Amino acid sequence: MKEKTVQEQRLDTLVEAFKADSVQYKDLQTPEDIEGKRRLLRSLMNIRMPKRMDDSVLSVQDEYLKARIRENGIVELSDIPVIRDGLSIWQGDITRLAVDAIVNAANSQMLGCFVPMHTCIDNCIHTFAGVQLRAECSRQMTMLRERYGMDYEQPTAVPMLTDAYNLPAKKIVHIVGPIVEYRLTPKLENDLAACYRNTLDLCEQNGLRSVAFCCISTGVFHFPNQRAAEIAVETVTEWIKGHPSTVDRIIFNVFKDEDKQIYEDLLF
Repeated sequence: MKEKTVQEQRLDTLVEAFKADSVQYKDLQTPEDIEGKRRLLRSLMNIRMPKRMDDSVLSVQDEYLKARIRENGIVELSDIPVIRDGLSIWQGDITRLAVDAIVNAANSQMLGCFVPMHTCIDNCIHTFAGVQLRAECSRQMTMLRERYGMDYEQPTAVPMLTDAYNLPAKKIVHIVGPIVEYRLTPKLENDLAACYRNTLDLCEQNGLRSVAFCCISTGVFHFPNQRAAEIAVETVTEWIKGHPSTVDRIIFNVFKDEDKQIYEDLLF
């Protein structure tokens, strides 16, 4: 029988630890294949409520996630060309970026996506950062609810800053974008612009000199991709004019070919 690698041993340890941590799924049969185990682990991480986990398990989780990210390939700022005025476009997985801050398109509960294996950026960021991220978000939301009441939810365009834990980025800015339910309105456009301005203000206040924006509010929040990109570029460009030399690099991170083409048309 082939001897298991250290990373495979970590995966086995984590799957059993996260199963044991779950009342509902503790007796679930573990797949034999590595990809099946990875999917199970991610799913168990996705559904786990914020609570304490044994430090020894967290240590293995951290080693496992950092190795996974190295396997995926860490992208440095020097790998991303500048188009103009410190602006860049980069297509790919935002969890690979070694920047001062990445932007997460969050929901108003600010705890990440609980849907197992969901493809949204919120799910991906929380998965590869580790379960400590959800715990920190929960602590911050608890403090906010103590101040504003138990029904408090994070308002649109109000950013929250957390550590990035196992990601190559230093920090994560979580922000709730506007949701287009029926039609696009000037208020929704202004709210999206505020997401970019407020995020950059927060980065400036915390000395974060490179930031990667995801395509806020597109996808399940139904903001039209073209108009969202126009607002992003217009707002960021205007912010740079008013805040020279405070942020060195702003990256528009895209995943879909459609969005890449839109941003290229706007910036080139």
